Amino acid sequence: MGDTVLKVEHLGKEYRLGTISHGTLYRDLQSWSARLRGKEDPNSKISSAGGKVQNGTFTALDDVSFEVKQGDVLGIIGRNGAGKSTLLKIISRVTAPTRGEIKIRGRVASLLEVGTGFHPELTGRENIFLNGTILGMTKKEIHRKFDEIVDFAEVENFIDTPVKRYSSGMYVKLAFAVAAHLEPEILIIDEVLAVGDVKFQKKCLGKMRSIGNEGRTVLFVSHNMNAIEQLCSKAILLQNGHVALSTDRVRLAINKYLNNDLSNNESVWEHANETKNRFFNLTRMYLSNVQDEIIYDTISNNEVVFVNIEGEIKEYDNALQIGYALYNEDNQLVFWSLFNDAKEDDWPIVTPGKIRFYSLLPPRFLNEGSYKLELIAALYYREWINQPCVNSPYICFSIQGGLSDSPYWLVRRPGLLAPVLSWHTSNLD
Repeated sequence: MGDTVLKVEHLGKEYRLGTISHGTLYRDLQSWSARLRGKEDPNSKISSAGGKVQNGTFTALDDVSFEVKQGDVLGIIGRNGAGKSTLLKIISRVTAPTRGEIKIRGRVASLLEVGTGFHPELTGRENIFLNGTILGMTKKEIHRKFDEIVDFAEVENFIDTPVKRYSSGMYVKLAFAVAAHLEPEILIIDEVLAVGDVKFQKKCLGKMRSIGNEGRTVLFVSHNMNAIEQLCSKAILLQNGHVALSTDRVRLAINKYLNNDLSNNESVWEHANETKNRFFNLTRMYLSNVQDEIIYDTISNNEVVFVNIEGEIKEYDNALQIGYALYNEDNQLVFWSLFNDAKEDDWPIVTPGKIRFYSLLPPRFLNEGSYKLELIAALYYREWINQPCVNSPYICFSIQGGLSDSPYWLVRRPGLLAPVLSWHTSNLD
């Protein structure tokens, strides 16, 4: 395998629909009762977002193949039901594949859900030694790492308490600390870090970064695209159980994932002679970069972006106002911007004919998310040409990442906006 530590070849996983076997009699009876009454199975975990159903079987993974080299930090992304967790469970040997094979070199530590591998009746101390033993560590090795694990997990006051009394946050802190500090060659992490608080998430992401720098391998599933972009050296995009993209261009995979979710939104509006208004007739509206190229992909918040509004003026009127209204994904108005917002001496020159209005969209000003940009065209306090939320053309775009250079903001910031403002200090002595 050379420096390859994980090789997945033509992996497939199928589940038989209708089979009752949930591990407990209570859940089996629940499913059986629901089936008799023609109701949906309350214990079913199959999502309509991924896989395919045929001849009474559900295909969760189909012909998945990829390789992971030593030291790679691989991000696995995709919609809910795309097969991400199923893939990790097969790699972790929690479940067996229907077909295909996996070759692994080295010890594997998995954190697939809160408290993976923990015995609820045992204390935190006992579970650390239990997990270490399962991973193939000697007692001496576990003793050497013990204090570091407890300090990282921030559970020193509860280390001799049975973990069944831990909160979900304490559970995941200790579980991550054990998995990350017992030096596995391959660390597999599902979306469990969402349970921890912001401070602990930052610690976890920093630890994962250091693990990758030490030459160990990390497989990371997350819906936090900032974490994927900052941590991962490679990415795999799963769609309906297939590998849609495997690349070392992590941002390309993120763009493809986000743009698929926004496939019904148009990033360019382009029509001719639709309003046929003599004062202003829109022909095209779009976003562009510093090279004056149209932007179709997801935008990083630190990019320089221009809003472009092209049209034709047959008769110029001094009361003309052209601009846009910006709405967030909850349809809340963020702001309006018009070409004549400033003092009159600073207005751009407007003359009859074909014309382009363009304006800088401030970098590091908006928050992460999806946005709608609607045309504003009017004669001031006289008439609407294009009125937002009534008859205005619009374009859509998405902002992902680039919020700040601060290590404290790896996720979407609170609030409608996320401006990065200059701060200074002065000595009061």
